[in-house]
Amino acid sequence: MSEQIWKIENKAIVWQVKDRQTHFDDIEMSGLYADLWAKYGAKENGELSIDYKLYFPTLRTIPNNTHATYCFGLTDSERPRLVCGGKAVAEYPTEFRFDGVLRVKCKTDFGFTTERAIFPASEEKCCIELITVHAERDIELELSHGSGFIHSYGRGTKGVYISRICNDCCDGMWLEADSSISFGIYYSTLLANEIPTIPNPHAELKRRKERIDELCDSSLVLESGNEELDTMMRLAKLRAGESIFETVTGKYHSPGGHAYYAAIWCNDEIEYAGPHFAMTGDKTAIEASLNAYKAYIPFMSESYHRLPSSIIAEGLDIWEGAGDRGDAAMYLYGASLFCLYLGDEATARELWGAIKWCAEYCERMKTPEGVIRSDADELEGRFPTDRYANLSTSSLCYGGLINAAKLACSLGESDIAELYAKRANELCEAIEKYFGASLHGYETYRYSKGFDTLRAWICLPICMGINKRAKATLDAMLSDYLWTEEGMLTCERSSENTSDTIWDRSTLYGMKCAFLAGDSERMVKPLLDYCRKRLLCDRVPYAVEAYPEGDKRHLSGESALFVRVITEGIFGILPEGLDSFSFTASLPSGFERLSLKRIRICGGVFDIEIDANEYRVYSDSVLHSRGEASRKRIIIKK
Repeated sequence: MSEQIWKIENKAIVWQVKDRQTHFDDIEMSGLYADLWAKYGAKENGELSIDYKLYFPTLRTIPNNTHATYCFGLTDSERPRLVCGGKAVAEYPTEFRFDGVLRVKCKTDFGFTTERAIFPASEEKCCIELITVHAERDIELELSHGSGFIHSYGRGTKGVYISRICNDCCDGMWLEADSSISFGIYYSTLLANEIPTIPNPHAELKRRKERIDELCDSSLVLESGNEELDTMMRLAKLRAGESIFETVTGKYHSPGGHAYYAAIWCNDEIEYAGPHFAMTGDKTAIEASLNAYKAYIPFMSESYHRLPSSIIAEGLDIWEGAGDRGDAAMYLYGASLFCLYLGDEATARELWGAIKWCAEYCERMKTPEGVIRSDADELEGRFPTDRYANLSTSSLCYGGLINAAKLACSLGESDIAELYAKRANELCEAIEKYFGASLHGYETYRYSKGFDTLRAWICLPICMGINKRAKATLDAMLSDYLWTEEGMLTCERSSENTSDTIWDRSTLYGMKCAFLAGDSERMVKPLLDYCRKRLLCDRVPYAVEAYPEGDKRHLSGESALFVRVITEGIFGILPEGLDSFSFTASLPSGFERLSLKRIRICGGVFDIEIDANEYRVYSDSVLHSRGEASRKRIIIKK
């Protein structure tokens, strides 16, 4: 296990910098019009180091493709510095703190200390560094950059973009001993004809904190008695929910990670994030999800051409480079689950036609063996597979048909519900016959025919409710062939694959499958080890995308999947219709009590509490249901 660098303190993670401790990490934070990436740390000589990359999703570059988000980069040497007596002041960090805002405390050799709060503005194309100076003696300071300093400019689809560094401090700052002063530094990019304005940094910090509280405290509040698990859950809700950007076609959730802004994918937004957002009740996140689901509808034609791999450039263009990744199966699963969790009949009817289209598309892609054909999967051919059929697409289609059948019942379409249930049963049998295999002695699944190597996605059938091979599949997942300290290998090492790549998305699906299969005893420790590593060690504080390929970027969708390990895995929450849901009343070993509060599901708000003896369900703070805590499904009606 990696060395612990951070600790938890008052809902934040804190790094108390030790003498001569050299370490660097980075964090991504998002507002509606600006995304801030900050690489921070302590250099070998103990000095503070911060690099910035600021992304502006609505400012598109040319060509306006997937990665055409204008970026304003600023190295540590280019940052505005405090100057005293004509000399740039070296600052030495003593503490880094993160609670949704990156906070840095520093000491100096000039008789003062500094505190920084670094964050994106909520609704401006601007990121802010709010600095407070505490004087220990009389001192006069100034900034190395004057206000309105033009750093750079670029061109894009909307004209000329001008990047500025502004501040709201006077030319010289005189501080008496034991006094303090605060001022803001603003990093912005605007169109050439836009007039720069300087926001109030304290008001912007207040808005940022209010948004953090909305995402972290208004729904899905976990109280497990394990501080690391509860904090990981809290911050996962933040990363999942903050990466939403206003575009010319509406609000879009996007993955982020230096590359993916003002664009949506059938896996990240439709399959991963949308169902989670439905359970939060967050208006901004639900609006973004609805925009994502509706953005694909114009491509659902009577010719049943495949869906685009992604919708990019503020919704004005598409990318089809990966072919059919099983996107219709992802949509079928994600959209039907979103509607069921949301519990709103009007929304369900609005998306029902798209859900039926995806079900029909998958039916038309059925092979003679009864599984669902697709060119690739969400990993787009990075690992060995064929272009005929893979386990991921068929599993997602099965889960989608189950959800769609429940939705059809709620909408009064019993014939379609029966049809989808029949197709799901047939597909379940076909998955067993076509993909079922003995690999290294484990009675589990091959990912595609001709590639008899273990893959992380063998967990997907269990996540969708196919349990015939659950125990052996879990054995294979936790074996040395796949499980590592970093999580599950995407594919076991072999002559066909020499990569040690891990993707947290499959690791998190794997964790969820273990809880769903009733084998929490073996997964609790790996889950808690994972939380400690991701939250408190050398790469914090979120789930990561890919390593080494993606350099552990903090893509937003993976954090949504972490939340779903808790809601759908540990608590076993599943919708049964638009007005009812079920959950598993059981307590994993090592926990004395579990509580999940303000679950917004099926049109209601519920709290679930489980201890060693009983479960309790509250609705509007009134005891709704109660019973013995044992591993059984409990159905709750709104």
